[in-house]
Amino acid sequence: MSVSSSFRTAFAGVITLLLLLLAGSAAQAQGKRPVVQFSGIIATGDSLLGVPGAAVFVPKAGRGTLTNEYGYFSLPVLAGDSIVVRALGYGNQWVVVPPDYPRQSYSIIIQLREDATILPEVRIFPYATEKAFKEAFLALRLPDEKGSSAAANLSPEVMRRLFIALPTSSMANYRQTMQMQQYDQQRRMGQGATPYTNNPLLNPFSWLQLINQIKAGEFKKKAGDDY
Repeated sequence: MSVSSSFRTAFAGVITLLLLLLAGSAAQAQGKRPVVQFSGIIATGDSLLGVPGAAVFVPKAGRGTLTNEYGYFSLPVLAGDSIVVRALGYGNQWVVVPPDYPRQSYSIIIQLREDATILPEVRIFPYATEKAFKEAFLALRLPDEKGSSAAANLSPEVMRRLFIALPTSSMANYRQTMQMQQYDQQRRMGQGATPYTNNPLLNPFSWLQLINQIKAGEFKKKAGDDY
């Protein structure tokens, strides 16, 4: 094989490769849009705090996501897509990714504006009209106090049984525990009552005081004392 034929073969290969690359670029430009990772933070317009639970979705494609507790989101979209952001209490926000966006990721901070909607008052009655409700209320017959369940529950016998059988509440247990801890701390510090201070027979200081009193003759009957 001559040098000229080898050169022609290599040149034909390069031309074929260039044609394939141009054909792929043309096909992508005609209908295949590149995928872009669309991410960012949804924040309030005043304080720039993240808005959790905001919806970020593409209406035409029917796909979307929600922001986390910090207002962050990440969603794969196509170049040229229109993305809508919705959150309760805020106005809708639209974002359009440029069709000729050259990079694979698109980051943005979206600031939402408050748009609170006040709903009208709704009043629900168990009767068709207010007049029918008033007539039924005026015709209502209440039971006597002696035969009512409230009077029976407040009787002395029922209250006594509840006082005996009812378990201690959580607040009472908490108070008792705190008092016991306070007593233990006082005893450790020498300020609280102990078995030795409550029973003089177990207190060595009480025995010492008794012996001193006997030696001093405080228990002897003084001369001339009358009963």
